[in-house]
Amino acid sequence: MSDLVIVESPAKAKTIKKYLGPGYEVKASMGHVRDLPKSSLGVNVEKGFQPQYININGKEKLIRELKNAACAADRVYLATDPDREGEAISWHLANLLGLDINDTNRVTFGEITKKGVSQGMAAPRSIDLDLVNAQQARRILDRIIGYKISPSLWKRVKRGLAAGRVQSVAVKLLVDREREIAAFVPEEYWTIDAVLRPQGGQKTFTAHLVSKLGSEEKIRIPDEAACNAILDELNGNEFRIQDVKRGTRKRRPEPPFITSTMQQEASRKLGFTAKRTMRAAQDLYEGVEIEGQGSTGLITYMRTDSLRISDEAHAAALAYIEKAYGSKYAYRPVRTYTKKKAVEAQDAHEAIRPTSVELTPERIKASLTPDQFRLYELIWKRFIASRMADQIQDTVTADIACADYLFRATGYTVKFDGFAALYEASTDDKENGPAALPELSTETVLKLKEIKHAQCFTQPPARYTEATLIRTLEENGIGRPSTYAPIISTIIDRGYVERQKKQLVPTNIGMVVTDKMVQFFPDIVDTGFSARMETDLDRIEAGKAAWYKVLADFYGGFQKTLKDAESTPDDGPRPSVDQETDEICPNCGRKLVIKTGRFGKFLACPGYPECKFTKRLETETAGSCPKCGAAMVGVRSKRGRLYYACSGDKSCGYMTWNTPVADVCPKCGKTLFRKNGRYPELVCEGEGCDYKRSAK
Repeated sequence: MSDLVIVESPAKAKTIKKYLGPGYEVKASMGHVRDLPKSSLGVNVEKGFQPQYININGKEKLIRELKNAACAADRVYLATDPDREGEAISWHLANLLGLDINDTNRVTFGEITKKGVSQGMAAPRSIDLDLVNAQQARRILDRIIGYKISPSLWKRVKRGLAAGRVQSVAVKLLVDREREIAAFVPEEYWTIDAVLRPQGGQKTFTAHLVSKLGSEEKIRIPDEAACNAILDELNGNEFRIQDVKRGTRKRRPEPPFITSTMQQEASRKLGFTAKRTMRAAQDLYEGVEIEGQGSTGLITYMRTDSLRISDEAHAAALAYIEKAYGSKYAYRPVRTYTKKKAVEAQDAHEAIRPTSVELTPERIKASLTPDQFRLYELIWKRFIASRMADQIQDTVTADIACADYLFRATGYTVKFDGFAALYEASTDDKENGPAALPELSTETVLKLKEIKHAQCFTQPPARYTEATLIRTLEENGIGRPSTYAPIISTIIDRGYVERQKKQLVPTNIGMVVTDKMVQFFPDIVDTGFSARMETDLDRIEAGKAAWYKVLADFYGGFQKTLKDAESTPDDGPRPSVDQETDEICPNCGRKLVIKTGRFGKFLACPGYPECKFTKRLETETAGSCPKCGAAMVGVRSKRGRLYYACSGDKSCGYMTWNTPVADVCPKCGKTLFRKNGRYPELVCEGEGCDYKRSAK
C-alpha cells in the first residue's frame, strides 16, 4: 500500500516521484478528465446554470487506472497546478474517484523542487471551492456565448464560424487597428539637424532644431519651402551654446517576470509566440533532466500576476550578485514593485524566477533544448537583474542658439552600469537613445560641420504584434495570464487573423465576423464589458460573489440581445469572406478567390459547385531556381507547412524547405538559401557547390 499523488502531466509526475521517494505512487491525469459535452450546450440554464459534465471521450482507460490506483491507496493527494484550472481538475478528480470534497487532500507546489514538494505535502488543505466556482463560471459563460452566438454567424455569414467572449474582443482590437491604418492620411513635415563640434575639438555631435528662441512651442516645418526659409535664416550665422544643464539620472531594473511580461519579452527578444513561450515555461516548471541531478524543476509556477519574491530567493540572489559582481552591484534594502492594477485572483504565487540561482543558464545549457535554454536564460537574467543596483547616468542637455532659432542636444554617459551589466529589457518602440556628448560649456562657439534637412511623414499606428496585443489585453483587463496564449492561437487557427512575420493582421473573414458581432452583439466585443466580466470572475474566486448570481446577471441582458438579433433582418446580400484575386479560372472565366481549408489556403473558383476548379496558392519570393534558373515560389504543403518550388517547367521539379534570399553565391553566382536551425546558415544549393556561411 502507498499514498497516491495525482498531477496533470507525466513530466511533473516524474520529477515529484523523485522527491517523494518510496511509499508514494505518482500518476498523471493528462489535464482535464471531465468537461461539458461537445454536442450540446451542456448547461441547464433554468436550474441555476448547472453544468452537465461528462467524462472526456478517449480517457476511459486512464480513468479506470486512476480509480484502481485510488482504491488501492491509503490516501489520495490531488496535486494539480496551483490555479483556477488546476483547482477545477482536482475537484473533478475528487468527484470521479469518490473522494470527500471536504477532506484535506489538496496540495500545491509553487516550484517543483525538493523543498517546494516537501512544503506542499506538509500543508494539505481542502479543495478551494471559490477557485473551482470561478473556473466553472468562466467555462459556462464561454460555452453559453459561443454556443448561442455561433449559429447567428452561420446564418448571416457561413457555417463553421465561432464567437468567443475574449477572442471576439481580441479580433476587434486587430480589426479596429487595421482600419485605423487604412484610413490614416500621412502629413508631411521636415526636420533640420546641425552636426557641430567645439572649436578646437574633434568629436562631433548632432543638435536638433526644436523651437524659435524665447518660445516653448515646438517648431513645426510643414513643407520644403518653410524648411528652405529657415535654412536661409541660419546660413552664415554662428552656433553658440546658450545653456548647459548637467544632472544625474538613475535607471532601475524591470521587475521579475509575471506571465504577461514573460510572453511579451520572449516575443520581442526571442521571436517566440505566446504558445511557444508557455510550452517551454511549462517544461521548465515541471522538471527537466539535469545532468548529475536528475529531473529538476527550474522555475517557479509560470501563471502568475504577482511581483512578490520570497525572502529566501531574494537573499540567494544578493549572495550570487556579490560573489559574481561585487557588493556594490547588490541592491539594498529590498526593492519593491507595484502593478498598475492588482489582480487578486493570480496573486497567490511569487513572480516567475529560477528555483536556484546557482543553476546558471550556462551551467545547465547542455541539458536543455534550445527553446528551454533561451527562455530560462531570459527568466534567470531578469530575476537577478531585478535584485541589482540601479544604473547611474551623468546627463547633459545643451541649448544652442543660431539666428532666431534654438537647437538642442542631449546625451549621457554611464557612471555606473549596475543591473545593465547583466540585462537590458527590450521595448516595442525602436528608438535610438541619446549618445555621449563632448565637453561643452556656456557661450562656447561651435563649428558647423553640416546642416541636414529631411522630408518626413507622420506614420500610422503600428499593427499589433503578440507582445503589444498581450499588453493591450492586460491593460484593458481582458482575459488573464493563462488565457493569452490560447486566445491568440484560437483566432489564428480559426482564420480570423494571420501572422505576417511578427505582425497580427486580421483576415477578410475576421473583419466580416467582427462587423456582424458589432452590429448584433455589441456588448460581447466591448472591452469594458469584457473587463467587468473578468472582475466578476475575480470576485467569485475571492469569495465575494456567487457564481450562479454572476451568470444570472449576465444572462438576462444576453437573452434579450439574442432575441433582438434573431428578430432583426440582415439587410443586403450575404458578405463574401473570400479574398478575390486577379487570376482567372481556366474553366469558367471567373476570378479565383483565396479560400482557407483544413490544410491552409488555396485558390478556388467561386462558382462552386458548378465549377470545382482549385489550385495551390503560390506566393512570390526572392531568388531563382538553382537547377533551371526559373523564379521560385512559396507553396503550402497539405499539412500547411511552407516550402519553396521552381515555378518553371514541371520537368525541373526542384523544391526545398530552405528559404531563398536575395543574396547570391560568391562561388557560382546562384541563389543562396537560408537554412534555419540552432545556428542558421546561408547555403548554396547549386549542384556541386558547397558554399555556406553564417546567416547572422
